[in-house]
Amino acid sequence: MSETRIREEICRLGRSLFERGLTPGSSGNISVRLDDGGWLVTPTNASLGSLDPNRLSRLGPDGQLVSGDAPTKEVPLHTALYQTRSAARAVVHLHSTHSVALSMLPEIDPRAALPPMTPYYLMKCGQTALVPYFRPGDPAVADAIKGLAGKYSSVLLANHGPVVSGDTLEAAVFAIEELEETAKLYLLLRGLNPRYLSPEQVADLTKTFGLTLPDHSH
Repeated sequence: MSETRIREEICRLGRSLFERGLTPGSSGNISVRLDDGGWLVTPTNASLGSLDPNRLSRLGPDGQLVSGDAPTKEVPLHTALYQTRSAARAVVHLHSTHSVALSMLPEIDPRAALPPMTPYYLMKCGQTALVPYFRPGDPAVADAIKGLAGKYSSVLLANHGPVVSGDTLEAAVFAIEELEETAKLYLLLRGLNPRYLSPEQVADLTKTFGLTLPDHSH
């Protein structure tokens, strides 16, 4: 896909996420890694609902701004995911309501923020890690992401929001949407003793679809 087309896709999908209320105001950011090792990222203080393809931030392989507006302050977050997940070609970060709410609950397991609720959650997101709170733009969040050793494509930032990587921008968007819907299900069913997928059902999905899930057996 040409860089021009990628720019258009970032704007199209960003607008879709914004218009459906998945990230309000100027929150959220999107990046796509390019073939030359550089990447495109949404600018700071930009609404995903009104992005201009010509003003997206173009970063070089060294992470320095080449052209466009100043990039989001969450560049360290995106960089850490690209550095630890070699297959990642896109990263999406939102402030979606149910995922943020989930990140604030005391019972959440940092190694698996959500139980195996639906097959599509496992197929799109795998498992979701929860990392501690850092102020937005804090470079220390990169160390927290790197500490996950590339095992997770789906991460919740405590009191902040979800961030998901994918092998395409569309895949990352679909995954973060699935994460938000699963967080909503969890909140709706909290305290009602719902029936989750059994270990046997999870094993069947893992085998059938070639999923790679972090091992928590220890």
